[in-house]
Amino acid sequence: MTVFHTYEPHIHYAQLGTNVTIPCGSVDQGTPVTWTANSTDLDPSHLSGSHLVLRNVDLSHSGQYSCYEGPSWHLKDRVNLKVGTPPREPSLMCRSNNYPIGFYCSWHLPSPTYIPDTFNITVIHDSQEIACEKDTGPKNRCYIRYPHLFSTKKYKVTLTVSNALGSSSTGTSFDEFAIVKPDPPENVIAKPIPNNARRLLVTWQYPSSWPDPDSFPLKFFLRYRPLIIDQWQHVELSDGTSHIITDAYAGKEYIIQVAAKDNEIGTWSDWSVAVHATPWTEEPKHLTTEAQGAGEGLQSWLGGAEAWGDSFVSHDAQGSVRLHKWSLHIQRQPITIPHQ
Repeated sequence: MTVFHTYEPHIHYAQLGTNVTIPCGSVDQGTPVTWTANSTDLDPSHLSGSHLVLRNVDLSHSGQYSCYEGPSWHLKDRVNLKVGTPPREPSLMCRSNNYPIGFYCSWHLPSPTYIPDTFNITVIHDSQEIACEKDTGPKNRCYIRYPHLFSTKKYKVTLTVSNALGSSSTGTSFDEFAIVKPDPPENVIAKPIPNNARRLLVTWQYPSSWPDPDSFPLKFFLRYRPLIIDQWQHVELSDGTSHIITDAYAGKEYIIQVAAKDNEIGTWSDWSVAVHATPWTEEPKHLTTEAQGAGEGLQSWLGGAEAWGDSFVSHDAQGSVRLHKWSLHIQRQPITIPHQ
């Protein structure tokens, strides 16, 4: 009776661009074997005795390799080859968007490694290590609660990333106040003001992540411009969550954004989502009946001639009608003289 063994594949990691030699389990070097890659036979030119040799491997070499002994194809080994790279130095950033509760640190690699990575982060403050709680959302972020406020001691954060092919580290240190950066203002709305052709009302709300606006108020920075111009205009506001733009171009569409910052510490937030608005414009008005009557009177006065007028009407910011142009066109009808 022949007994067939089932081999669980073991993982072999290889660095991109290197040569890889995979032995056929415990089989002797001189034993005839056959190798397959993802169930496809490999050419014997890839063999060195019973060993499989792959040169200058790239990502396409990743997969499952199986080794069979002799003409009976007895399975002797299975290898799951994963090609990748060791990690490069990661980027690390720490920020407090909900001061004074705590801050978070996030990180990312400058390029993918194509194989599993492990991240380890340590936070030291006043010679004590502080727990960094893993975020329930993004995997590359953790959260630290302030042990106490208004500390003059720096925080020191070290991040190490490692995988089967290597490791890399980076670190940063900072004061408590330096990393305070609110999220952008929310629910930004811009709308025209009736009967004001050069004004726009802009309103917004505190970011929902900012926990205590009364104790830690924010100031705001508003920028706006018409779409036809690239240059922004700016207004800094020490309090409040609204502003009236008074110098808008009449009839031009505007793009508007708002940023926020703690009154005393930290840096400005990113810009809010852009909103668009156009100042109020009055509906065009028709000529008055007096002007129409004047045209009819002219036609009567001209007898058999045809007369008609063209005009151009505009309205100023107060709603007054201005008649910019009036042109009169006269076409006389031919006169027939009877023969005597």
